[in-house]
Amino acid sequence: MSRQRSLGIAFALAVIAVAIGVVLSYSIHWFPVQASVQAKNTDRLYHVLVLASIPIFVIVVTVILYSIWQFHMKPGEELKDGPPIHGNTRLEVFWTAIPTVLLLGLVSYSFVVLHENEKKPAREIQIGVTGQQFAWTYQYPPSVTGGAPLNSSQLYVPKGESVNFGMHSKDVIHAFWIPAFRLQEDVVPGITTHYRATAVRLGNYPVVCNLLCGLGHSLMRSTVHVVTEAQFQAWIKSQVTAGSSTAAAGSTSSGATG
Repeated sequence: MSRQRSLGIAFALAVIAVAIGVVLSYSIHWFPVQASVQAKNTDRLYHVLVLASIPIFVIVVTVILYSIWQFHMKPGEELKDGPPIHGNTRLEVFWTAIPTVLLLGLVSYSFVVLHENEKKPAREIQIGVTGQQFAWTYQYPPSVTGGAPLNSSQLYVPKGESVNFGMHSKDVIHAFWIPAFRLQEDVVPGITTHYRATAVRLGNYPVVCNLLCGLGHSLMRSTVHVVTEAQFQAWIKSQVTAGSSTAAAGSTSSGATG
């Protein structure tokens, strides 16, 4: 087979492989549903990285396989040296410059997406997150409840509104991860870490501790309930009312005992 024909076959197979890789990257649902603005941004970044990575991977593998096919050592040539070939300066500059430009472009785009995800909107609410072996609890300040602060084992957030999560730990390092939001942050004793999310899809989504934090790590699960603004306010009101009733009952009981 002529060298020109073999190059044509290799090129055709490489194009087919790139096409298959791109189709698979879009047709297979690798991730959970997109439930936040940040999830959409992150998934877009993922597809850009995949579209850049697949051709590079295919080119490298194609060159390796083509070289094995066309230039492999034949029987009886084991002790022969290869031909003395001097390096190609233009080729070396090319394969150094192109990856450099590509990497800088991908890093820059990644920074843009990260900046977009972390950009503070004009209005947002604050919700505290406390991690401890082996449970999550959530704190809603007076700015959210409109009255007394609320501490709950349930996480409710309103659809379409930015939420700034302030996270701290009572014991060891945890990781507050909401897969449907594509967001994760370490929860570290002694400091408060943050991330913000804007939910855009109603529903219930798992909250996971994504760092091994002890024997009960696998049980450290919770759920984020994305509801409408009206439902969120109704839930807050019901929890505050229930908390006030419990406190009043406890006060009455203590008075009667005294």
